[in-house]
Amino acid sequence: MVELEKVKELYYTQGLTMKEVSLWYGVSMDALVYFMRKHKIERRSFKEASAVSFAKKALSFSMKKNLTEEEDRLKVAGVMLYWAEGYKRGKGGGLDFANSDANMIKVFLNFLRIIFKVDEKRLRVYLYCYANQEVTALISFWSSTTNIPKEQFSKPYIREDFCENGRKMTNGLIHVRYSDKKLWLEIMRMIDEHKISLCVGDGVVNRTAL
Repeated sequence: MVELEKVKELYYTQGLTMKEVSLWYGVSMDALVYFMRKHKIERRSFKEASAVSFAKKALSFSMKKNLTEEEDRLKVAGVMLYWAEGYKRGKGGGLDFANSDANMIKVFLNFLRIIFKVDEKRLRVYLYCYANQEVTALISFWSSTTNIPKEQFSKPYIREDFCENGRKMTNGLIHVRYSDKKLWLEIMRMIDEHKISLCVGDGVVNRTAL
């Protein structure tokens, strides 16, 4: 039998979704909705329901603890690289780090793989290049450089309006993407920590912290 106070506890206090409450009681969703309406139990807004679902979502990564001195340097380097070159607006579904420097890409991927032990299958690469470049060769180069299979490369963006004397990107530019908003939030939290520890006033470097 569905109990009013128990439903409130499960839904409000424990933060269960309506689907989880219905499964807990072994009743249909329609029956639960009817019960909640009858007893004027206010349902979550779409935004609130999304927040609850997001909080329950399992992590796709496992942050390493007890870092060695070298790993700690890698962690700092990775955070700084994302602060400089990563997508930070928060409207996407995860990380997006763009660069044309192969060594920077390698360091950032080491950061993801060693510090966060990310799920390799979630990694995606998006190539940006010009029409006068050999796309197949570039994909092979970046696949070898990143150790990410070609099957995980998105359709490249090939720019037609290039200038022969313009900016040179010998190997094009790639976006390394990883689809986990929680990882993005964790890295943004780390960036904020560095902002607090390294900056004072209007963004002036706190040299005593270096």
